[in-house]
Amino acid sequence: MQAKTVDFATDLQELAQFAKLFSHPARIAIVKLLAEKKNCISGDIANELPLSRTTVCQHLQELKNSGLIKGEISGLNVNYCLDNKKWKDIKSKFEAFLNISVPHFECNC
Repeated sequence: MQAKTVDFATDLQELAQFAKLFSHPARIAIVKLLAEKKNCISGDIANELPLSRTTVCQHLQELKNSGLIKGEISGLNVNYCLDNKKWKDIKSKFEAFLNISVPHFECNC
């Protein structure tokens, strides 16, 4: 059975895609590292995480495909950084979702 994501609003689909992107701790660690260092080189990222360089590259590719990070070739290395515009967009969408008011009531479930 295939999920019917197209039946949901575009903003919900996008939020779900980014939730899935952040569902792996390695990708969260990479985003955190890039935010802290402002700029990184692929090899440096692998040195900072308990993962092989190949695995880090796979996670970097997923982050890059989502548009959250940018990569620029510099000699034999690729310099990665966060896309500030995309980060702000994702952050505002998650904040809006997490700020949904939930009425206080007792649930008898």
